[in-house]
Amino acid sequence: MEEIRYTLDQIPIRHNLISYLMAIGIATAFLLSIAIIARANKKNAPFKLLAAFLICMGLVSTDIFLCYTGLMKYSLQWNDSTEPLVLLLAPLIYLFVLGILERKPFSIKKHIWHFLPAVLYAISQMGYYLQPLSVKLNAYLGAYFSNIPMVRVPPDLSFSYHFIKDQFRWIVLASFILYILLTISVFRRNGKLVTATSNSSRVNKYTFTRFTLISLVIIFTLIFVIFLNFEDDGGDHYIALFVSFSVLVTCFAFIADSRFFENSWLADKYETLASENSGISIDQIKDYVETTNYFLLQSASLKDLSRNLATSPNYISKSINESTGSNFNDFINHYRVQESKKRLLDAKYKHLTIEAIGNSVGFKSKSAFYTAFKKNGKISPTSYVQQHRP
Repeated sequence: MEEIRYTLDQIPIRHNLISYLMAIGIATAFLLSIAIIARANKKNAPFKLLAAFLICMGLVSTDIFLCYTGLMKYSLQWNDSTEPLVLLLAPLIYLFVLGILERKPFSIKKHIWHFLPAVLYAISQMGYYLQPLSVKLNAYLGAYFSNIPMVRVPPDLSFSYHFIKDQFRWIVLASFILYILLTISVFRRNGKLVTATSNSSRVNKYTFTRFTLISLVIIFTLIFVIFLNFEDDGGDHYIALFVSFSVLVTCFAFIADSRFFENSWLADKYETLASENSGISIDQIKDYVETTNYFLLQSASLKDLSRNLATSPNYISKSINESTGSNFNDFINHYRVQESKKRLLDAKYKHLTIEAIGNSVGFKSKSAFYTAFKKNGKISPTSYVQQHRP
């Protein structure tokens, strides 16, 4: 133990821009995975697979972070413990894309074979996981601090697990190649590899899943290049840096596509009224509604009216509220009720039922018509007809 302590004391702790960027990526991956798990429902269940990917990637990157900074010397028992998780990354991305594009439900029983390589590899490495700290310390030194002398290990230890461990890099590359091809086939089946179906500036599922495929290809390329240039794990921090970048881009995509910065959520109700150019009077609103019979449209809405008047929905809402004391729906329904009163007594509409007249003035249902009519006239349409029709 004294020898181990002496060797551990020689391992330096380093913190630099690379370690800081890795730490940011790791924290973001875990936070984003928690947010996805908390928000994902049955309709967007595939995103739970993305959350699982982020958790695995966060744990693998944490392992790399500890090794790179030297902090692994305080947790040697966990050295290389996340290797099986690397074999889950490509399958999870493939299953995520499959679920998003083809809306196929995920089933452990049906898709368990995708996770078998990771499980089998973990089983094959049980011999390493049970090794004493001296063996794990030497493995760590060989990968990151080859200039520090290794420590003695107990005699008669079995290192049979090395047969599989030495092939780990190629197993990872084979996994990535297989799942990149499978993911591309999903895009081809859906005809979405090159073009998207939407011109919207918002992130759609085709854009997002293509980004995950591109990231998978780049990670594969990085792994291949690093494996060719580094004998052990010394270049893994470059992979972790790219992962951090990908996680941050993913987080940005989620935030950019959310309601967080919409005026209807973030801004105060009448905050957008600060611009003088967006002003419009109640007289202008009434003039437009009356001259175009806008209230007769069942599709009439505050947002649609604001587009027609080229102003802010919030400004229209405030103008109506301050001038009439009512909201937009009551304002429009007042016009509809007044028009319905005319039609209920007009012989030209005698062939229509009361419900049909309600529909003709913009109400979508009989109940909505009766409710608005009573609110405006303190009487039902039927009673109104009985009282006023000769």
